[in-house]
Amino acid sequence: MLERFTLFCAILSRLALWAAGVGLVTMAGCVAWLVIGRYVLNDSPTWTEPAVLLLMSWFIVLGAAVGVRERDHLGFEVGLAVAPAPVAFAMRFGTEIAVGAFGVAMTWYGAALARGTWTDRTPMIGLPKGLDYVPMAIGGVLIALFSVEKLWRMLVAARE
Repeated sequence: MLERFTLFCAILSRLALWAAGVGLVTMAGCVAWLVIGRYVLNDSPTWTEPAVLLLMSWFIVLGAAVGVRERDHLGFEVGLAVAPAPVAFAMRFGTEIAVGAFGVAMTWYGAALARGTWTDRTPMIGLPKGLDYVPMAIGGVLIALFSVEKLWRMLVAARE
């Protein structure tokens, strides 16, 4: 069961990483078009800045979720290295609980913000303002899932 869940999380992580990469490349294209429009054509496209901000929120949060799964987030490695094994385990376990709780909070509040602002429109591109908060909710789900995966692995490893 754990291996299936790990495979599921690995697939989600890979999809999130690809989506973040596509968002980054698309954002770079939008910025390039903004520069060309402003300085070459002397007709600055108005939709590029809000589009860039929306894309940026997507690839930052998705990349952060992948970072949580790959253990690329900030940590206090020196403390773990000098702590006795049971204390180090408790510190890692507590960290994963905190990261998972943060993911749940991101999901809860991101969804609430998206619902509360969905009927408002983003200037220049006309999309629902709630789209700005959807990445926070989705990233929170991924962070929480990836934390559950790591907690589960830690518990299985502790039994062995």
